[in-house]
Amino acid sequence: MKNRKEGQRGIDRVFVNGVLCILLLAMLAACGSQNSDLAARSATGTGPAFGDIIVEGSIGDASNLIPILSSDSTSHQIAGLVYNGLVKYDKDLKIVGDLAESWEITPDGLAIVFHLRKGVKWHDGHPFTAQDVLFTFKTTIDPKTPTAYAGDFLKVKKVVILDDYTLRVSYDKPFAPALMSWGSPILPRHLLEGKSITSSPLSRRPIGTGPYRFKEWLSGQKIVLVANMDYFEGRPFIDGYIMRIIPDTATMFLELRANGIDQMGLTPLQYTRQTENNLFRKNFNKYKYLSFSYVYMGYNLKNPIFSDKRVRQAIAHAVNKEDMIQGVLLGLGKAATGPYKPGTWAYNPQVRNYPYDPGQAKALLAAAGWKDTDGDGVLDKDGQPFTFEIITNQGNEVRAKCAEIIQKQLADVGIKVKIRVLEWAAFVNDFINKRRFDATILGWTIPQDPDIYDVWHSSKTGPEELNFISFKNTEVDRLIEKARGVFDQKERKRHYDRIQEILAEEQPYLFLYVPDALPMIHARFRGIEPAPQGITHNFIKWYVPKEEQKFVMTK
Repeated sequence: MKNRKEGQRGIDRVFVNGVLCILLLAMLAACGSQNSDLAARSATGTGPAFGDIIVEGSIGDASNLIPILSSDSTSHQIAGLVYNGLVKYDKDLKIVGDLAESWEITPDGLAIVFHLRKGVKWHDGHPFTAQDVLFTFKTTIDPKTPTAYAGDFLKVKKVVILDDYTLRVSYDKPFAPALMSWGSPILPRHLLEGKSITSSPLSRRPIGTGPYRFKEWLSGQKIVLVANMDYFEGRPFIDGYIMRIIPDTATMFLELRANGIDQMGLTPLQYTRQTENNLFRKNFNKYKYLSFSYVYMGYNLKNPIFSDKRVRQAIAHAVNKEDMIQGVLLGLGKAATGPYKPGTWAYNPQVRNYPYDPGQAKALLAAAGWKDTDGDGVLDKDGQPFTFEIITNQGNEVRAKCAEIIQKQLADVGIKVKIRVLEWAAFVNDFINKRRFDATILGWTIPQDPDIYDVWHSSKTGPEELNFISFKNTEVDRLIEKARGVFDQKERKRHYDRIQEILAEEQPYLFLYVPDALPMIHARFRGIEPAPQGITHNFIKWYVPKEEQKFVMTK
C-alpha cells in the first residue's frame, strides 16, 4: 500500500481492497451453487441476502480512476473496489493472495514466482493473464507515465512470463517491500497497450477485475458502482455502491440524519455529542479505532522563511498539540511525532519532543535573526515581516479549527499567519502539485509496510510527486535505501528509528496528531467485522436482510 493524501478524517479509506481470500481453486467451482443457495435463503428472509445499495459521503471528488495516476484517497477508494493487485492485506494485516493464488520466494529473497488465479475476467469479459501484470509493470516504470509510484517497481531487475498464469520477478538486491509492492492495482493490457495512458477513457470509466464494476461518474456529485456478479471471490451481497460528493461535513451529517447517505466519517463533535440520541442509536452503528493516518503541517522548504531549522523548531514549541487533541478532537486521537502510527513496530517513541513553550520558541526565533524591530508585534528580519499562509482543504472542519489554533498561538510569539481554505481538487492540483504554498495542513495514510521512500526520499520532489515540501537529507536517503534492502525487522527498525530522530530534529513537518477513525454506518447493514485493518476488509460480505432493503440498483 502507498501513502495517499487524506481529504477527510480517518475511515480506513485506502484499505478497501477486497476481502477474505478464497485460496483453493476448488472452492471457485462451488461459488455458483453457493450463490444459488444464498439466493434461496434471501427469498425467505433468513441469513445474508443479496440486494440494496450503500451510499457513502465524501468531501472530495476523485481526480483520476487509473490508480497510478492519482494520489488522493477518494480516487484510490474507488479503485480499491474496481481493481485488484496480486496480493493484499487481510483483516489481521497479513499478506494473502488476491489475483495471485500463491507464490514462492527464493531463499536469497531475490526472486518471487507468482501463480495467478485462472478464470478471472476483466469487467468487459476479457481474460486476465500474466500479460496484464507485465504490462502494468512496464507502464508504471515508463518515464512517460506521470506516476508517483514507480519507485518500488524500479527496484525490479526483470519480470519473465513463464506461462499465461505464472511469472517470475527478479531483483538485483534484497528489497524488503518486494512482495507487498505487487499489491498495486493491475491494469488491463488489452485496453491500454499502444495508447497514451494520460488520455485513456479509463481515467473516467475504469475497467478492472474487482468486486464492483464502474457505472457512472458525475463530477462533483456522485460515483456509482455495481456489483460484479462474476467476481472470483464470490458476488458481493450489496448490489451497488454510491459515493456522494458533499464538500462539507456539517451538510453531510444532515444528509446522514435524513437517510440521504448510509455511511460517513464523523467529526469528533458529531461522534461524542451529536449522535448520542435515540434517533442515531436506533438507526446507526458507529465505530472508533486509531486510524492508519496522521495529520501534519508541512512547510514549503523552498521558501527562505523556513530554511533555518531553528525556525521550524520554534514553531513546534509555539504550537500546543494538546489543545488540538482535547479541544478539537475531543480526546479522540494521539499526538504524532513522526510518520508512523503509535504502537506499530516501526514507531519510535524516543524521538526529540517539543513541549509547548512560547518562551523557548521566541528564543529560537531570535537566535535565527527574527526580532520585532519596529514594535508592531510581528517579528521581522532584514525588513521582511514573519508572515505566511496556511492552506488546507474545504469541508474538513477539524483541520480548519487546527489552523485557527496554530494561527493564534503563532501570533503569541510574533508570527502572523493567514489561512486559506480551498476546494479539494483545486487544493491538490493547483496548489500542492504546483508547489504554490507556504505551509499546508494535510494528512497521509500510513501504509502497513513502513517504507517511506515515495514521501521522504529526495528523488521524489519532482512535479506531482509526493515529497512536495522538497525535503532533502542525505542521511535520510541512505537510511531509507538501507531499510528497503534488508528483511530482518530488527535491522529495519534501527534504520527507521534513526529516520524518525532526524525528522524530529529537522522538523520539515510539524507532526500534529493521529486521529481516531470514526465511521458511522446505517444499522441495516450487517456482517461488519472490526479488525486490526479496520472495518472494510470484508466489504463484499456486508449485507442487508431482505426485509430491511431500501434500494434497487437499475441497469
